[in-house]
Amino acid sequence: MEKILSIIESSISNTNYISDEIIKEKNIKSGLRNEDGSGVVVGITAKGNVSGYVCESTESNLKVKKPVEGRLTYCGIDVKDIISTLEAENRFGFEEIIFLLLTEKLPTSDDLKDFTKDMVKRRRLSSAERSVIMSESSSSGCMQLLHNAVSHLSRCDKTADSMDTVDILTQCLNLIAKCPNIVAKSYNILHFLSDGDLLFLRPREDLLTAENFLYMLKGYVPDREDALIFDKILILHAEHCGGNNSTFTVRTVSSSGANTYMAIASGIASLSGYLMCGAGEAVVDMIDEIKSKHKNVTDLDIRKYLEEYIDIKKKQKLQSLYNVEYVIPGFGHAVYTLSDPRSVILKDMAYSFSKKKGFEKEYELYTRIEKIAVEILSSMNSSPVCSNIDFYSSLIYKMLDIPKELFTPIFAMSRIVGWSAHRIEQLKYAKIIRPAYLSTYDEENQFISMGNR
Repeated sequence: MEKILSIIESSISNTNYISDEIIKEKNIKSGLRNEDGSGVVVGITAKGNVSGYVCESTESNLKVKKPVEGRLTYCGIDVKDIISTLEAENRFGFEEIIFLLLTEKLPTSDDLKDFTKDMVKRRRLSSAERSVIMSESSSSGCMQLLHNAVSHLSRCDKTADSMDTVDILTQCLNLIAKCPNIVAKSYNILHFLSDGDLLFLRPREDLLTAENFLYMLKGYVPDREDALIFDKILILHAEHCGGNNSTFTVRTVSSSGANTYMAIASGIASLSGYLMCGAGEAVVDMIDEIKSKHKNVTDLDIRKYLEEYIDIKKKQKLQSLYNVEYVIPGFGHAVYTLSDPRSVILKDMAYSFSKKKGFEKEYELYTRIEKIAVEILSSMNSSPVCSNIDFYSSLIYKMLDIPKELFTPIFAMSRIVGWSAHRIEQLKYAKIIRPAYLSTYDEENQFISMGNR
């Protein structure tokens, strides 16, 4: 077996390597990206839109990307306006955003009231669904358990493979409502397996999604301000256009005619990947390590740590099959350049929240790390690099006393809203997504008989 593994390893290292020259010569859109790094346009959506740069023409008629402040819209509405309005009115908004993304309309007060009542009723897990979660409790972590639970929930739905519009919408609404319940229960089951203290609560009908999740996780009704800030995090994670990896995965799987459970499970699987999962956890670990090494952390300490951190990651890259640098967790984005609007919003929220929670020093350390990391990475890349949603959300989760193992599952349970909206939109196209790949062989190979090999 070792010999076979050695042959395969050699093949990966040599035969399958595609040089930059070939990629340019053949005009291959590696990673579905254009040569300038922008995404290849493969569809159109009314759900979300992301922008972090504009393309301008030079005197020689070449297109160049000019960095601009990041912007995110939901059905054409700037997410900054959504958050600022909700803050001014001191109310929850996640249910409203679910309605918006699915219908492309803002609900009236009566619409929202009826919709919220309906979603509350959908939270409850049937005995069959609870059995699925319990049977998956031996999984290694919450993301794997969530993935397995969602894929297996199809066994509890007689209409699982239906392509009827009403059935698909019903399945999406059920998953949006049930998954916060599943995530909270999953964590408490895994926690029980490790220390024998099981907290297994039923959802409450008098609480909204953000309140109910924190209640089921912790066993008591949360402080209103805590729940409100968590509600904003759910909103900011709910959607991010059709081109991000997890949403595109859901759209691709949906285009094949796969059922809702398989399509949403594929999004969860994508989100569990190395470049998508664990950044928030890594931010917390990184900052804890910085604090453990220095009693009074100076800017020089931060700079030295980050530069060493980058060197370590580069060395790990050389030893890894996955040929991608993931340099500093919580920084960098495929589209955003000068700023990630979600990070800007969360930074403002974290500032006021830190005063309530006694985290002023932690917040100040985060801001200094952000400033220095942006300087280092922007210099390395010769282009602007900003903090992303994982950076300040990790601080807010810390202040809410949410375990770091739940950072990515919370992302997933929020993003199911966007995935569902895009699945429904994709099914309208009724066309399977099928990009082309060129062969590395210019000439046909010969199949040699066994005795002559």
